[in-house]
Amino acid sequence: MKSFLAKKGEIEQKWWLVDADGTVLGRMAARIAPILMGKTKPTYTPNTDTGDYVIVVNADKVKITGRKAQVKEYDYYTHHPGGHKFVSFADMMARKPEKVIELAVKRMLPKNALGRAMFKKLKVYRGPEHDHQAQKPEKLELF
Repeated sequence: MKSFLAKKGEIEQKWWLVDADGTVLGRMAARIAPILMGKTKPTYTPNTDTGDYVIVVNADKVKITGRKAQVKEYDYYTHHPGGHKFVSFADMMARKPEKVIELAVKRMLPKNALGRAMFKKLKVYRGPEHDHQAQKPEKLELF
């Protein structure tokens, strides 16, 4: 018996809708990342993008536990001298709540070209509306 290896043209990709209202950020990201990778499917192949698309709505209503709301910081570098910048979790949620979810999920994906392709299948929206009604996404219950 031969092993099954998925090829790019024969993969059926579904669309999932996740409501982030009141869900914990890390638990939600840990549930979304395997869906983007395709690990929840029996046709999972490590060297092929077999994952599904995920739409996350209500990104501004995600929560975190413990003292992380006061302590957690996101850092980046501007590539200028003295350009190491820090942004607190509260500031990031006020300005770009979509970016918080995107960073949490992106850091759980592989760090290579395949991981970047998987990340492009994540669509995050601040409010309850999204632009993907034509794809008929199915609601995904996280917990």
